[in-house]
Amino acid sequence: MSRHSNDRSVETRRVAVFLLVAYGVAWATAATIYVTGGLADSPELLSGLGVTLAAVLLPTTYMFAPAVGSVVARHLTGEGWTDLWLRPRLRSSLGVYAAAWFGPVLLTLVGAVVYFAGFPASFDPELATFAEAVRGATGGDVAVDPWTLVAVQLVSAVTIGPLVNTFFAFGEELGWRAYLLPKLLPLGTRRATLLVGLIWGVWHWPLVAMGYNYGFGYPGAPWTGCLAMCWFTLTTGVFLAWVTLRSESVWPAAVGHGAINAVAAIGALFVAGQPTPLLGPTPLGIVGGFGWTAAAAWLLWKSELFAGTPPSRDVAGDATTAE
Repeated sequence: MSRHSNDRSVETRRVAVFLLVAYGVAWATAATIYVTGGLADSPELLSGLGVTLAAVLLPTTYMFAPAVGSVVARHLTGEGWTDLWLRPRLRSSLGVYAAAWFGPVLLTLVGAVVYFAGFPASFDPELATFAEAVRGATGGDVAVDPWTLVAVQLVSAVTIGPLVNTFFAFGEELGWRAYLLPKLLPLGTRRATLLVGLIWGVWHWPLVAMGYNYGFGYPGAPWTGCLAMCWFTLTTGVFLAWVTLRSESVWPAAVGHGAINAVAAIGALFVAGQPTPLLGPTPLGIVGGFGWTAAAAWLLWKSELFAGTPPSRDVAGDATTAE
């Protein structure tokens, strides 16, 4: 058996079972959040601690739905448990891990710079808006330098943030990049990568409709937010597919996904006023996502991994231990 085979077709039954479960579990979770108050008014599970039902369900049931889909699809279709893409391949892929860890920080900062260059009135060098938000959150009783908080967040985004977020991102990546992407590779690597990115974006739509990432007050809500979310997942999905295929392991994608989540909000700390989130400054906006768009275009054009279908490779003994 080979990991990538040029002569096979898409396994439509397995893909269908995977998508049914990955979407079904996630969207049922979204429905539960919606009927219990949505993201804004979700009931508290631990009184006084601010731990809401939505805050628990999103990083667990919702984010792990693709992983559940891959497990169920393997079980129901008799596929078995080989070719899981779980072997870390550390020794042969250190450069890929470094790119996954630090690349999101660079690309996100590039997008923020481009956004503020194009919309200078939205840039707040004094961090007045952020400082006011901090005072509101602390009741004005705690004096904290906002630049210190920015520095802490940025340091966290390149140190502990990716590591902590990797655990939750793994639930998605085991499904999207380690299961669905290989299943769609007979379509061609570029097409498979973009299709996975689109599917990943649509999977977020119930959350976007409840104000996730974009809020409510933007033009064309929620549909323009849904489309912007798909652009974000298309561009970041290229990068995550690249680190997966380059390493032949799911772990760099989980690290990269975790790093994206850790750094995505950094640009919002410098915002003045109420800019349209469809544009930026976070990478979820079309302009704020410039760094990701440029990286995706470059990878799709230049990387040999996207030139066709990757060559086949024997995956016997594809274990979960590190090399």
